[in-house]
Amino acid sequence: MQTRRKFMKMTVLSGLLTLSGLASMSALAADTIKVGILHSLSGTMAISETALKETALMTIAEINKSGGVMGKQLVPVVVDPASNWPLFAEKSRQLLSKDKVDVVFGCWTSVSRKSVLPVFKELNGLLFYPVQYEGEELEKNVFYTGAAPNQQAIPAVEYLMSKDGGSAKRWVLLGTDYVYPRTTNKILRAFLKSKGVADADIMEEYTPFGHSDYQTIIAKIKKFAGEGKKTAVVSTINGDSNVPFYKELGNAGIKASDIPVVAFSVGEEELRGVDTKPLVGQLAAWNYFESLKNPANAKFIKMYRDWAKQSKLPNANTVVTNDPMEATYIGIHMWKQAVEKAKSTDVDKVIAAMAGQTFNAPDGYMIKMDETNHHLHKPVFIGEVKADGQFNVVWKSKGPIRAQPWSPYIPGNDKKKDSPETK
Repeated sequence: MQTRRKFMKMTVLSGLLTLSGLASMSALAADTIKVGILHSLSGTMAISETALKETALMTIAEINKSGGVMGKQLVPVVVDPASNWPLFAEKSRQLLSKDKVDVVFGCWTSVSRKSVLPVFKELNGLLFYPVQYEGEELEKNVFYTGAAPNQQAIPAVEYLMSKDGGSAKRWVLLGTDYVYPRTTNKILRAFLKSKGVADADIMEEYTPFGHSDYQTIIAKIKKFAGEGKKTAVVSTINGDSNVPFYKELGNAGIKASDIPVVAFSVGEEELRGVDTKPLVGQLAAWNYFESLKNPANAKFIKMYRDWAKQSKLPNANTVVTNDPMEATYIGIHMWKQAVEKAKSTDVDKVIAAMAGQTFNAPDGYMIKMDETNHHLHKPVFIGEVKADGQFNVVWKSKGPIRAQPWSPYIPGNDKKKDSPETK
C-alpha cells in the first residue's frame, strides 16, 4: 500500500513537472518571435546569398539588443535551399508549417522566388525579397525591397546611351538563362526599340547557371563590337559565373573604354573573388554602394565588419557591404516597425501596416515603402569599378524613384493595377 502511495505521489509530481515544463516552454514561445531566413548557403548562388544570411542574423541581433519587437526577442530559423529551386519551395513550407515562423527574409534569383510564391499564397506567409528583379509581378504576400527595372536597368541603359556614358549604339544583352535576365532583356529590347535601335544592333546571349567558359562568348562580343558602332554590354549574369566572365574579360584585354559592361548582379561581394585591376572603369547599377559617404552608411559598414569578426566569418578582415545586404537590412527594420504599428505579427495586419513605412537607409535617403505597390522608393547609382574592388559613383538619380512593377514597355501593362490582389 505504501509503495502504491509513493508511486502515485511520484506520478502526480512527474505530471506537475511536465506541465510546468510545458508551461515554461509555452511562456518562452510567447516571449519570442520566429523569423525565417531562406538563402542558398551552398551551390552556385552561395557566393551572393551567404552574405544576406549574415546580414539578417546581424540585424536580428541588433534588434534583440535594443529590446526586440514588442518586447519579444527574435529567434532566427536558418535553412539552406542549396541553389536548388524546388528545394526553396520545400524549405519555405517547412519554415511556415513546421517551424511556424511569422515572416521570411530570403531568395535571390527570380526562379527561387517564383518557386516559393505558391507556398506563401497557400499558407498566407509573408516574404521579404531583397534583390533587384524583372518586375511583372505584384503579390499580396511579398514585399520587394530590391529594385524594379525602372530603378536599375532602364537608368543604366539611358546612361550608356548618353554622352557621359559613351553614346552606345549597339547592345549585347548577356545573361544567365532564367526568368530575370530574359524578362529584363525583353523590357530592355522594347525600350531600345522605342529609342530607335534596330534589332540588328542588339545581340542577345544566355548561359546556364554555373557556366564557366566565356571564351567563345567574349570572342563573339569582340566581333559584334568591331562592326563600326560603339557597343555596350548589359550583364544579367548571376551567381558564381560572374567570376570566370570577368576573368575572361580581363584575359581578352577588353577595357571599359573599348566595350563598357554594366552589371545588375555584380557588386562588392562578387568582386572579392576577382582581380579587378583589368576591370577598372566597368560599371554596375545599384541602389546602394559601400563607397557612399553618409552617417547611416558608416554605421552600417562598421556594424557588419564588427559582426564578421565577432562571428569569425571567413576572410572577416576583408568583408564588404552591398546593395542586397542593404535591402535586407531595410526590410527587417521596416517589418519590425510594421509589427509594432499593428501590435501583432498577424500577416494581414502587418501587410496593412507596411504601407508608407520609412527608414533612414545606408544609401543616404529616408526610404519609403510605397503605400500601394509593395515596393520601395529607391535612389539609383551607377558606379565604376575601382582597382580595390569598390565603386566610384559616376551618376545618381535626383532622389528616390517610385517603382513600376509593371513595365510601361510591355504591351497591356497600362491596364494592370498598381496594387496586389488581396483575395
